[in-house]
Amino acid sequence: MAKNTLDLAHWQERLEVLAEKHKVPGAQLGILAGDQIVEAAYGTLNKRTGQPATPESVFQIGSISKVWTATVVMQLVDEGKVALDTPVVEVIPELQLSDPDVTKQLTIWHLLTHTSGIDGDVFTDTGRGDDNLEKYTALLADVAQNHPLGATWSYCNSGWSLLGRVIEKLTDKTWDQAMKDMLFTPLGLDSTCTLAEEAILFGAAVGHVEANGEQVPTPVWDLPRSTGPAGLIKSTTRDVLGFAKLHLSGGLAPDGIRVLSAESVEAMAQHHADLPDKYILGDSWGLGWIRFGWNGTRLIGHDGNTLGQAGFLRIAPDQGVAVALLCNGGNTRDLYQDLYREIFWEVAGIEMSTPFAPPAEPVEVDVTPYLGTYARSSVRMEVLAGDEGPVLRTTVLGPLAEMVPDPVDEYPMVPVGPALFAVKPPEAETWAPVTFYELPTGERYVHFGVRATPRVD
Repeated sequence: MAKNTLDLAHWQERLEVLAEKHKVPGAQLGILAGDQIVEAAYGTLNKRTGQPATPESVFQIGSISKVWTATVVMQLVDEGKVALDTPVVEVIPELQLSDPDVTKQLTIWHLLTHTSGIDGDVFTDTGRGDDNLEKYTALLADVAQNHPLGATWSYCNSGWSLLGRVIEKLTDKTWDQAMKDMLFTPLGLDSTCTLAEEAILFGAAVGHVEANGEQVPTPVWDLPRSTGPAGLIKSTTRDVLGFAKLHLSGGLAPDGIRVLSAESVEAMAQHHADLPDKYILGDSWGLGWIRFGWNGTRLIGHDGNTLGQAGFLRIAPDQGVAVALLCNGGNTRDLYQDLYREIFWEVAGIEMSTPFAPPAEPVEVDVTPYLGTYARSSVRMEVLAGDEGPVLRTTVLGPLAEMVPDPVDEYPMVPVGPALFAVKPPEAETWAPVTFYELPTGERYVHFGVRATPRVD
């Protein structure tokens, strides 16, 4: 239970001060403690129009959507329509992946836990029609298998679009309609939607990216509809906390109706997969949920990033506390670190883990074994021996490259320990790990941005 009552004025002020510090144009904050909830908003939805952000504005929650999709999958498990160990091809007989054995063996569990090995960042636009996920599933036949099925963990958006198609097959509805009927409506989430034409009926946040030192609106507002199950829900912090409350209540809606079984709520939060990198997100994965260990306290949650927008959800189940933050640009992870550290300590007495960073005293790590090129369909990563030390150069490829102002980034790599380096954008405060490892069968990977990218040279 909460350590103290929630003071709206205090958290409104902290949001404003910290959002300004981290150059975030607009943000929305919601804190749930027991039966209390406070909501704060800051800044503008769109620097071009100056429309103010309010608690009623909708933001893109990005990949937080994955836990919502997982919840609907688990509802279908509760109904006996599918099981975690069901081969996906039993639900989608026409499914063809690049590896015939993976096509036969891939299960619902592999998709929910990001262990499928399917290249995860295929953002091909398959149109605005209701058949978008059907078309997306068909193109997976040409998508690379980045690692053997179940051999390691790599964040996989493609797998969630495939889960969306599973939902469509089992409900005979579009993913968008199934989400409304099975989740949004039963929970009373009146400000939540999936389509751009629905979001425009609210005050909708526009993403911002940096250009010449300024935050400017993104040239594209939304990702293709086929990425919906992976990250296209639009919502408010109040509705995101309404979703969190479902998981805090053991699966009950506000009116007491059971939406999800208590067993499924528990299963989603349990340990299902380990991460090669335990620094940037959590230490392990559940069914949809990221699992965090903050100085002995277990939390679950998820982050989301879309075109210039970012979201953060953290839930402390034993304390009955949940916090949601939605932003539309700037150094959002820095804002999250500062704000959540204060909130969880003051509201719940939970001390956030120390952020990942290079050691105070420099260490020597030989980068030579890791030099070379690593690639997936959406990115090429080159580890280079620069004049002043090792450098990581990343190049965004494919459809995503046309949606960002500069597809190439270079980061100096600061040694941390064996096979581990740290990088950060020059304007940010938060460091990210770059982890090198190989499978028992010898395949070599760099783990950066929560993806396993195979070495190709």
